[in-house]
Amino acid sequence: MAKSSTGQIKEDEAKILAALQKFSKENIDEIAKHCGFSRQKVWRYIKRLEENQLIWGYTAIIDLHKLGHQKFMLLLKRSLQGLENTTADDLALNRLETMYGDMGVTIQSSYYLHGEYDWAIIFTAADIAHAKNFSNIILKKYPGIIANMNLIQILFTEREHYVLNPNPMKLRDFL
Repeated sequence: MAKSSTGQIKEDEAKILAALQKFSKENIDEIAKHCGFSRQKVWRYIKRLEENQLIWGYTAIIDLHKLGHQKFMLLLKRSLQGLENTTADDLALNRLETMYGDMGVTIQSSYYLHGEYDWAIIFTAADIAHAKNFSNIILKKYPGIIANMNLIQILFTEREHYVLNPNPMKLRDFL
């Protein structure tokens, strides 16, 4: 068997990653068919991508409204006050979960940003009151560190993790 060039390996990786994003629910045999590769080749690539932490994990996309949850985005702007190492560690290591875990709040995504805001947190909560309580907990935990905060309710998700919402007509309810 001939060894692949570095360029060909990168192309094959990209093809497998794209297939995983589009067809993540399917088994390796089906993903291999979409890529035109053998099952063994796809399995080897996936294992290597996991070991190199290019693939962080796998998830299911849930219809939050059917579970009685709502989705929110919290945008945070830092003040010019310096950040202590313990505070930075709390944020980086997600130690915040102990503060809000019993509130029924689940952080789905967290992003450090460049722009008007410095941080974005996407989370779910039962309602706006729980979301505001979560926001207030963060303000109280880090006094003087947050200069501005903006809580936004996400009303409709059209696409999540490369997957289109199976109920696109529900968007009409909000337009």
